[in-house]
Order: sequence, then C-alpha cells, then structure tokens
Amino acid sequence: MGQWPGGDPDEALSLYARRFDGLVLEVDLLERRVRNGTVSPDEARSTAAKVREQVVDAQAVGDLETLAGRLDALAPLIDEQRHRRRAEKAARLDHARAAKESLVAEAEKVATGTDWRAGVDRMRSLMDRWKELPRLEKSADDALWRRFSAARTAYTRRRRQHYAEQQEQRRSAQQVKERLATEAESLATSTDWRPTAGRFRELMREWKSAGPAPHREEEALWARFRAAQDTFFAARDAQHAVADAELIANAEVKRAILADAEALLPVSDIGAARARLRSIAERWEAAGKVPRSQMKELEGRFRAVETAVKQAEENRWRRSNPEARARAEAAVTQLEATLGKLRADAANAEQAGNDRKRAEAEQAIAAREAWLVEARRALADFS
Repeated sequence: MGQWPGGDPDEALSLYARRFDGLVLEVDLLERRVRNGTVSPDEARSTAAKVREQVVDAQAVGDLETLAGRLDALAPLIDEQRHRRRAEKAARLDHARAAKESLVAEAEKVATGTDWRAGVDRMRSLMDRWKELPRLEKSADDALWRRFSAARTAYTRRRRQHYAEQQEQRRSAQQVKERLATEAESLATSTDWRPTAGRFRELMREWKSAGPAPHREEEALWARFRAAQDTFFAARDAQHAVADAELIANAEVKRAILADAEALLPVSDIGAARARLRSIAERWEAAGKVPRSQMKELEGRFRAVETAVKQAEENRWRRSNPEARARAEAAVTQLEATLGKLRADAANAEQAGNDRKRAEAEQAIAAREAWLVEARRALADFS
C-alpha cells in the first residue's frame, strides 16, 4: 500500500490515513447523534451497519478494529432507545386515546344541549384540540372520529333547525307587531280616554306575548308603537291636567259654600236653617266635581251640616208630640209611685229586723231612682 513508481511513500500513505480520519469522523458524529437522541433507533442502526461495512472493507490506515468495536458498542444503546421510544410512543398513544375519548364524550354532550351560541364555539375548540392530537391505530382512531364527527353533525343540524324555527317565529312576530303598530297609530288621536287607554294596555300585552321580531324590524316597529302610545297618553295627560285644574277650582268653590253651611250651626231657627240649607245644597250640586283626594273630606263636612239640621227638626217634632209626652209623664208617675212603695217596704223590713228584705228593697230603690232620673230628663225635653 502507498507505493507507486517514482512516488513519495509518505505522500502515498497520507491518502489512506485521511480515509481513516474520515471514518473516525463519521463514527464520532454517529455516536453523538445516538447519545443525544437526535436520530431514530432504526436510522441509527442502519447508519451504524453502513459505516461498519465501510470500516471493515476500508482501504485505510488506522485502528480499524477499535473503530468497528465502537460501532458495535452502539447496538445496546440503540436497542435501549428503541425500547424507550416505543414506551414513550405507547404512553403518548394512551394519552391521545384518553384525550380523544374525552373530546368525543364532551362533543356528544354539547350535541344534545341547546346552548347555540357557546356550543358552536365549544365544538370549534374541540375540533382544534382533536387536530393537535396524534393519530391512534387506524381502527380505534376511525371509530372515535366517526363518533366525534356524528356529534358535530347532529349539533350543527339541530342548531340550524333551531335558528330556522326562530327565524320563522320572528317573521310571525313581525307580522303581529306590524298589525299592533298600525292599530296603535289609529288610536293615537283618540279622545275616548278610558276605553282607549285600556286598549293600549291590551296591545302592550299582545306585543310582549308576540315575542321578538328580526332585530332591525323590531326596533322600527317598536319606535312606531311607542310614538303612537306616547302621543295618546300625552294628550290624555294634558286633558286630565285641565280637568284637574277645574276640579281644584270646584273644590275652592265648595269650601266657600261649606263656610255658609257650617254657619247655620248650632241650629236656632229650624225653619230658616232648613230653607237656607236648601239653597246652599243647590249651589253645592252646581259647583261640580272635586279632586278624588278632597271628596271625602268635603262631602263629610256637608253631610254633617245636613244631619245636624235634620236632627234639630226631629228633636222639635219629638218635643211637640203629645203621645210621646204622655208616655214620658206616665213613666215618671209610675216610677215615683213604685219608689214610694219600695221605700215603705224598706222601712217596714227595717222595723221588723228583716235584713234580707230590706236589702232587696234598697237595691230595687237604687235601680228605680236611676231610671227616674232618665225618665225626668226625657220629660224635660218636651218643655
């Protein structure tokens, strides 16, 4: 080796030394890649076999045997890495399987729900997560994907059906609200205040029960309905304000009338009081209605004057009634006679020492004396 006619032996041998150095470089690089785990076990084994063939068959000068031994020493390390990578891959697949099963379960749960806004975002997030996970063995991965895809399809179909039904409901609500807005506008200028206000309340209940119309149409229809409603109630309130002012003025008139009526009390001349009250009552009725908050007070005061005059008339009649006077006189006479007899009975019982009869007589005397006081007061009313 390393000889040719007329050539320098050292220069000829340097070629074979450089070949050996190249093989050493390849072995060093392979060792670093294997130890660092930057090459797969299969690639490492294949590369080691190729390099070993080069070392065994090399036309080079160097310790080829040691170099081949270094390559052989990589075999156990490559096997260990193969086992570790297989275990790691199995763990990753187990994790991926569990993760995909969890994604499928959640997708099936979302698919049966009715959260149409958040649900679609959640389905999209689950799909993004699915794409990040590694594939499993074909049969298992396909089975899980079919379930996941079926859940997404079912949810999408139900969601589209929901929005289609919702859109139909909103179109129906739009038709109802267009009718309500039109009727409200026809009532806006009505001056039949009470029934029209009641109808507006009914229209509002119908409006709420109709449900929402499409957003843009809902806003426009509500603006029409509200404008008609505001027009009517503003006119009604203005009218009521005028009426309230009239009622307040009527109340002031009735207070002045009350002053005249209450001046009749106490009643001294019944005939004059009655004639005067009749004139005052006519003025009272002509004064008209008053605010509801003042009605009870004013009416109560006026009725009190009427009652006093009526009571005075009844008292006068009662005092002038001869039959009633005779009954009162008879009651006084009878009580006086009864008291005379009871006092005699009490005196006799005391003389006889009969304490029981005396006590009974005194008790009856006390009761008749009280009755006599009331009877004499009643008789005095006729004087």
